[in-house]
Amino acid sequence: MTIWSAELKELEKLHESFKGQFPELEKELERLIKADDENMILLYSRRCLEVIITDLCECELERPRGTEPLKGIIDKLHKEGKVPSNIITSMDHLNSLSAYGAHPKDFDPEQVKPVLNNLDIIIKWYLKYKGIKIKAQTEEKIQVGNEPVVEGTKEGRIIQQDKPVRLTRHKSLAGLLIITIFIIAGVIIYPKIFRRDTLENLRSSGERISIAVMPFQNMTNDTIWNVWQDGIQDMLITYLSNSPEELKVKQPEAISNLIQSKYLVDYASLTPSIASKISRKLEANVFVYGSIIKAGSTLRLNAQLIDSDTEEAFKSFEVEGPAREESIFQITDSLKQMVKNFLMLSVLEKDVPAPYGFSNITDSPEAFRYFIYGNKFFYNRDYSAAIDWYLKSLASDSSFDYAASYLSVAYRLQGSYDEGKKWILDIYERRDQMPLNIKTIVDWTYARYFETPHEQIKYLKQYLEIDDQNAFLHWLLGNAYKDLLQFDKAIPAYEKSLELYEKWDIRPSWIYNYTTLGSVYHITDQFRKEKKLYKKAMHDFPNDFSLLYRQAVLALSEGRTKQADKYIGKYVSAQKERSVTDATIADYLADIYDGAEILDKAEEYPEFDS
Repeated sequence: MTIWSAELKELEKLHESFKGQFPELEKELERLIKADDENMILLYSRRCLEVIITDLCECELERPRGTEPLKGIIDKLHKEGKVPSNIITSMDHLNSLSAYGAHPKDFDPEQVKPVLNNLDIIIKWYLKYKGIKIKAQTEEKIQVGNEPVVEGTKEGRIIQQDKPVRLTRHKSLAGLLIITIFIIAGVIIYPKIFRRDTLENLRSSGERISIAVMPFQNMTNDTIWNVWQDGIQDMLITYLSNSPEELKVKQPEAISNLIQSKYLVDYASLTPSIASKISRKLEANVFVYGSIIKAGSTLRLNAQLIDSDTEEAFKSFEVEGPAREESIFQITDSLKQMVKNFLMLSVLEKDVPAPYGFSNITDSPEAFRYFIYGNKFFYNRDYSAAIDWYLKSLASDSSFDYAASYLSVAYRLQGSYDEGKKWILDIYERRDQMPLNIKTIVDWTYARYFETPHEQIKYLKQYLEIDDQNAFLHWLLGNAYKDLLQFDKAIPAYEKSLELYEKWDIRPSWIYNYTTLGSVYHITDQFRKEKKLYKKAMHDFPNDFSLLYRQAVLALSEGRTKQADKYIGKYVSAQKERSVTDATIADYLADIYDGAEILDKAEEYPEFDS
């Protein structure tokens, strides 16, 4: 268990109590609860605070937050007496400590606990302030701030307040320059290591893998290795037990007692079937079943990971070295590292929404973990933070070509074209040594820099022959056709991408899955389809700046001037919050009117160039 498990549990209960009442806060708190790393916990704690502070700024200071730092607003709320002093103190502490979560900086994991405690205090006060209706699923005592304990019921209850409530209007809007987007995005490499049902089984029971390690069987006909049957088992158990809390390792005493209860004469009688029964008795998802084999002067350790329920071996490991006792530690070290890495990677994949999988692209759990963090910032269009994490991932595994591909694209989207070219050229030289799916993506990335959409289409189709259920590649294919002005081919590709997301019942990773299709609908005068598409996009990405841009174009094209003005106003506010210059905003406004074919209006903006 993590040192902050109790604090997360309290926040989880709090999250359940107001579910459906305050969507913005609920979304960030849910991400926090599901986070399994201290950096991400700090990041999402800060985002929860931002949601609350943004609303307080509008309701109490009666103005949008704008680009002012959280600290400045907290100080103003304190100075004007809008928030109690004890809550201001918690806000200050949370704001200071959580800043370490945005970029990879050193901090003490113990500092996560006060962050979570302060967040719990702030949210409870805020719920009282907002009068949120709490849905208590079971009868329990719930305390908010310093109020007396109130009994919760299945019907729920309302925390009373003594001031009127204003619904928050402001949304924290991410925004960068509108650009022609392309990415190596979420390539779905279906797990080749697991069968899907096995993987799901491993992630059951609280997303932890429970594992039992059986004694290794001496198959050498040399009794000198008998002692190492238990010795290798002990070393594996000790090593895996020191892994993060994602692994739950059964201890040797329990395994030994159950083996003895089966009246086995020796370990040679420990068949996979008996081992499976022992593993199930211990409530372990999987077990390690291994042997010691000697051939001439070479000693070999074989091990299999076996599903406790199906008795199916889904992964094998093999390590060998000199057949000398002094070498057994080195050989076992290699084996235990292989087993741990495989198990940890399978756990990390839970952070990638089904049906995605990135199996077999790195052997380093640390590198993979940083890669996932980078992707989270990437899809939030914080390319600077994404680059930091990708570089950290590559520092852990310099051969992680997939992370290097993402890094190349992130640099380009940031505007650092030369740096992006350097990375893609580096991995392009060794593409023939890569698995076919990774090689195809590297070829596509290279084509995006140095070739034409025709080559891009060729590589994307090659990959779709491997996996036609890849939603992102269908979207990228639509982009390539759009670049060639082949809209009749772009639309089906874009639509196929969204159909797959609907099939999987997950939202796309970012807004561009909607806006690129919407732009092609617009070009081909399919306004009705475009309008319907944006309604769904608003559900998945409410008030995203790119969506506001497209909605303004559509409204102007349909003559809905007042509605267009509202979209434009929100769009300008969003860009100013991102510190976009007035000249750049003017350029974008010209593009909006140009897209609606209102050229006289577009020409009013100084940056417009017909």
